[in-house]
Parts: sequence; structure tokens; C-alpha cells
Amino acid sequence: MADKHQLNEEQIQRLRDDLLDTLDEELEMSIDEEGSNTDRVKYFRELLRLQGELVKLQDWVVATKQKVVILFEGRDAAGKGGVIKRITQRLNPRVCRVAALPAPNDRERTQWYFQRYVAHLPAAGEIVLFDRSWYNRAGVERVMGFCNDDEYEEFFRTVPEFEKMLARSGITLIKYWFSITDDEQHARFLGRIHDPLKQWKLSPMDLESRRRWENYTVAKETMIERTHTPESPWWVVQAVDKKSARLNCIHHLLTHFNYHEIAHPEIDLPARVRNPDYIRHPVPDDMVVPEIYG
Repeated sequence: MADKHQLNEEQIQRLRDDLLDTLDEELEMSIDEEGSNTDRVKYFRELLRLQGELVKLQDWVVATKQKVVILFEGRDAAGKGGVIKRITQRLNPRVCRVAALPAPNDRERTQWYFQRYVAHLPAAGEIVLFDRSWYNRAGVERVMGFCNDDEYEEFFRTVPEFEKMLARSGITLIKYWFSITDDEQHARFLGRIHDPLKQWKLSPMDLESRRRWENYTVAKETMIERTHTPESPWWVVQAVDKKSARLNCIHHLLTHFNYHEIAHPEIDLPARVRNPDYIRHPVPDDMVVPEIYG
């Protein structure tokens, strides 16, 4: 009997492309070619330009004491994590942080539903990216039966008012849904199955989501219909092409703010003070990390 996960040539090529994408994360830090017209270099150059704008946005958020919340929702393997990684890659983690909450524990299940998310909201001068958010109730909890009908309906009654409260408190809330096709998710899951470096990304819940694709579609459509409001709209990112999705999302995010570059005082590196009486003690050999490389 043939292995149901056996790969064809097209799927093998996708695995190679995914490996290149992983290697690209390193190249993003060091691209310096001149005059190249390759798609990858074009992508790197635009990503670096947008990340430079994100640094300006970060400085402006701190200087003007903004409070920013960005939600990233979508199916499993839709590319949310890749976008979040590129947004945070060059930012100060004390200013821009990621909230990726695990499943609620027994105590949290008895709390007001939004309570554990409120604890992660930003103070002045902070940006918080939610890798999945309170919309878990409208998605995975609904599809997997982790909430009952009353809790589900109460969520929809409460969430518009909750988000209005956030806005009145001075928080800028931006909501993104990452959209991929059935075939694309299938291909990405196969990639994770066959890549030992990515197998940790596959959970039993992820695998079950494949079987319940249509249930998730209905849940997503209901969620957007009932929570897409003028005060707090949803923005859909077409995410079949990972690199385009990253650039498009970051570019769109930047358009939400009338930010400007913040002037910084000139940095004057002080001279090192040298004490002629100081004698540096040698490090014992048994404390030194062996130099296997280099």
C-alpha cells in the first residue's frame, strides 16, 4: 500500500522552496548585492525598506505614547507567524512584543472570557501583536466544541462593545485575517510532516482542522459578518504567496498611522576609562566553551 504522505515532484519542489524560505531569514540580515534583478533580492530589498519604516513607527509610538494592538487570525499554516517574525525582527522587544497565549487552564476557564487577554494589552508607547486572540472563541472553540452555544452568542454580543472600550481607552486596534486555499494548506501541512525542523508546528488540533475545513470556513464567515464593524474592521490578507503576504501586510499596517521620523540626539561614544592599577584575571580553561568552529 502506497504511503499516503508520499511526495510527488511538485511537492518535493515545494519543500525545497520552503527550505530556501527558511534560509532567506538569514539572508534578509545580510543582502548587499548591487544591480541584481532576481525576485528574491527584490523581496529582500523591499522587506528591509519596510522594516526601516517599522523602526520609524516604533520610535513614533514611543515618543507619542501610542497604544497599538494588532490581531493576526487565520487558518493553521496560513503564514501568520512568518509575518509576525518579519515585523518584530528589527524592533525593540520592550516596545513591540508578541502575545501567543496557550490553551486556558482550569482557573482561566472560569474567568470572564476576555480577562486573560486584557492582561497583555499595551501601556503607552507599546505595540502588542496577538498571534491568535480573543477570536479563538469564534473559530477553534466553536468548531472543536470547546464552548457552548450560549458562550458563543455571548461572545458576539460582547466583542463589539469590548473593542469599542479599547478604542475609547486610546488603543489602536487592527485585525488581520490571513486567507489561504484548501490546496495551499494541504501542501504546507505536507511540508511540515516531511521537514524535521517544522514538525513541532503540527499539533493534533492542526491535523483535525484539515478534516473540518468546511466547518472552519462557516465559522470564519460568521465571525467576519458579525464582528466587521466601522469602528473595528477586518482586513483580509491574501496569503497563498508567503512573501507577497508579508510585504502587503506590513505596507498596509504602516498606512494606519500618520507617523514621522523622530529626531534623536547625536550619540557621542565616551572614551573608555583605563585604570593602571587594574589587572585582568585570566579565565580558567575549564570555563571556556570549546572552539569547534572558526
